[in-house]
Amino acid sequence: MRAAAGVVAAAFALAAAPPAAPDFALPDAPGQGSLVFGTAPAGTEALSLDGKPVPLAPDRAFVIGFDRDRSGPAVLEARLRDGRTIRRQLEVAQRRWAIEEVDVAQRPAGVPDADYLRIREGEVARIAAARAIRSDSQGWRQHFIWPARGRISGVFGSQRIYRGQPGSFHAGVDVAAGAGATVVAPADGVVVLAGPPAFTLEGNLLIIDHGMGLNSAFLHLSSQAVKVGDRVRQGQAIGTVGMTGRATGPHLHWAIKWLDARVDPAPVAGPMAPEAR
Repeated sequence: MRAAAGVVAAAFALAAAPPAAPDFALPDAPGQGSLVFGTAPAGTEALSLDGKPVPLAPDRAFVIGFDRDRSGPAVLEARLRDGRTIRRQLEVAQRRWAIEEVDVAQRPAGVPDADYLRIREGEVARIAAARAIRSDSQGWRQHFIWPARGRISGVFGSQRIYRGQPGSFHAGVDVAAGAGATVVAPADGVVVLAGPPAFTLEGNLLIIDHGMGLNSAFLHLSSQAVKVGDRVRQGQAIGTVGMTGRATGPHLHWAIKWLDARVDPAPVAGPMAPEAR
């Protein structure tokens, strides 16, 4: 009798216990320059990262990105329809970047003239406006592929220090695919920027929005096969490799951004197949 009573009491206590609070599903740990895909708790009506809104799909799936220079923990917060708030603190792992210290002064770029400053200001504004476009593309859900195949000639995050003065870090990955090599869309998306005209630094530049604040930029192209507003499919030809703009040789510079965060494309696409090199 005592054993039976104990079982009944335990069952009653279990039934009376409040249900476990919903939580995030985050299979990947964040790191500098990385993307993290996850699912928000059931009942989430709004999502934020460090207090800034995060796009949320109807099935509660989302993607967040961490800049190359991100430091300290991040706070992911879900506001539920019942008024509760679920928070998760994420420790962003630091990465070791390829830093080269050289005992020379940073190359003087000269003083840009008024015409260059005016042109560049307009170019930067045009790029920012394109990256602010939010399409309904579902490309962000796909496993990205490499947009070009060849030797990796420049890695994301690398930087030179000139006698203690840091230069700009490399915000993409360079693929030495050879002049005229085909460039394809790494994932589905909508073209939000395409030439003409070419840009002073980037040359012929294409930007594809993959949805949810995630976009890809392709620099120094010799030709473009798509125009603004085109919907492209993963693997579709979008242009060819060139050396337009400020480039010392033909290559593709591929850059990814999530909102304002600069992300390393290499782990997003994964290892390039040996036979493709």
